[in-house]
Amino acid sequence: MPAYLIADIEITDPAAFERYRQQVPAVIARFGGRYMVRGGELRLKEGAADFKRLVVLEFPDMAAAEAFYAAPEYKPLLDLRLASTRSKVVLVEGYAP
Repeated sequence: MPAYLIADIEITDPAAFERYRQQVPAVIARFGGRYMVRGGELRLKEGAADFKRLVVLEFPDMAAAEAFYAAPEYKPLLDLRLASTRSKVVLVEGYAP
């Protein structure tokens, strides 16, 4: 069953975040992940959500998503993202009928 990493990112240091953005796709791909949403226009329809930059990654399963997030090769990139943004990140299992 696929799993998703969903992040809401507010960029606080654009130059540092650009370094993250350039390097992270290769690490995501190593764990079978792919971008489903990478920023883009948001159109709020209900509620009072205050999304900044929405990112959705799809992984083959929860184990792959967890392995990506905990990977030693992601750690320096995670540190860079944490230093250059305010973020909320969740992992969620997908739906399989």
